[in-house]
Amino acid sequence: FHAHPAYVRALAARVCSHWQEHGRPDRLLMSFHGMPEATLAQGDPYFCECHATARLLAEELELAPAEWEIAFQSRFGRAAWLKPYAAERFAALPGEGVQRLDVICPGFVADCVETLEEIALEGRQTFIGAGGREFHAIACLNDDPVWLDALAGLVDEQLAGWSPREASPDSHRRACQIAAGAPAAAPALDVI
Repeated sequence: FHAHPAYVRALAARVCSHWQEHGRPDRLLMSFHGMPEATLAQGDPYFCECHATARLLAEELELAPAEWEIAFQSRFGRAAWLKPYAAERFAALPGEGVQRLDVICPGFVADCVETLEEIALEGRQTFIGAGGREFHAIACLNDDPVWLDALAGLVDEQLAGWSPREASPDSHRRACQIAAGAPAAAPALDVI
């Protein structure tokens, strides 16, 4: 759902709510979880989907190109990961004149160690230590009512057209057998 309008609107509502309380930054950095660069070369669409989400969010917020950027976080190991790296951008931005930075993590729908520690704590320390004045980590969507409504709509869209199945002791037993490793039989086709 990286480009779904309801998801993008929920992200924009989260950012706007933050800005109403704290004011607008010099720059909005959208940080996504990183992946090894090799995944992009192998055809994984994730990198492009992250850029699409960021572009759509920037458009929804009516941001000029100089008011936002994208970065990737949570890299580990020695392999090259998707760039730019968030930690390197936090260190560089004050030298580029950015004194007030807001960061949102659109790829995370709920706050976790990677958003709270890596971004909100370590990111702030890096940015302020490099000469930045103010750093705000915008909370993930979490249990925001706008997001929950959007998520319910996404589920409804995806379930549209599915016929309900009757639950029976046999269907439950069969599901347990398949979960335990029994081969799943091909579904029978109704012949008219």
